[in-house]
Amino acid sequence: MTEPIRLSKRLIEMTGCSRREAELYIEGGWVTVDGEVVEAPQFKVLDQRVELHPDAVLAPVEPVTLLLHVPSGHFPDRAAESIGPASQWPDDNSGIRPLKSHFARLVTCLPLQAGADGLHVLTQDWRIERKLKEDQAKLEQEYVVEVIGTLSNSQLKRLNHGLVFNGVALAPCKVSWQNETRLRFALKNPLPGQIVFMCNSVDLKVLGMKRIRIGGVPMAKVQPGQWRYLAGKERF
Repeated sequence: MTEPIRLSKRLIEMTGCSRREAELYIEGGWVTVDGEVVEAPQFKVLDQRVELHPDAVLAPVEPVTLLLHVPSGHFPDRAAESIGPASQWPDDNSGIRPLKSHFARLVTCLPLQAGADGLHVLTQDWRIERKLKEDQAKLEQEYVVEVIGTLSNSQLKRLNHGLVFNGVALAPCKVSWQNETRLRFALKNPLPGQIVFMCNSVDLKVLGMKRIRIGGVPMAKVQPGQWRYLAGKERF
């Protein structure tokens, strides 16, 4: 062989599969070139060793949703740029095989409060994107907020219901002490800057915020800078 050919063509020659089948095998991460997985059917090969995994499955690559734990002090978009196989949460039990294509064309959903870290959702799945957009007014988000200050019973009641932000009466929410310095906020569709405003309204200084849940999906024990897949049975 003197001229490079497409990897998909080489696979067809090797296995007798159809062109579409070759593309599915390659895009599914089942084909290696000199021991390295290559997911691009158009990749050119010459005399390299091409192998098809013995457990290869003929199935289109399904869109995925990633749950990233944005570290403290990082912008979500910057943190998302570092997503890759090396930063996957080691206890991810979704059963999804990581592919390079999973880290492309990701759309951000339900932005974090400014200055917050924690659970950040990125998806390739238009169904997830649409659901989070359509249901954001009724999806409860849970934040843990580190504060300095004390609260009277009446101030705690005001946090739960009774504040006006930018001329808008805030909807009732659930605010309670998690420990001596952390408040738990469970609220729906928080406005930008809402949590800091609420704390300042009752003379609390915010030191940090972390989102730990959206609807029925928790961040779990994913460590800062790591990510996991949204499992098939999980529902926002």
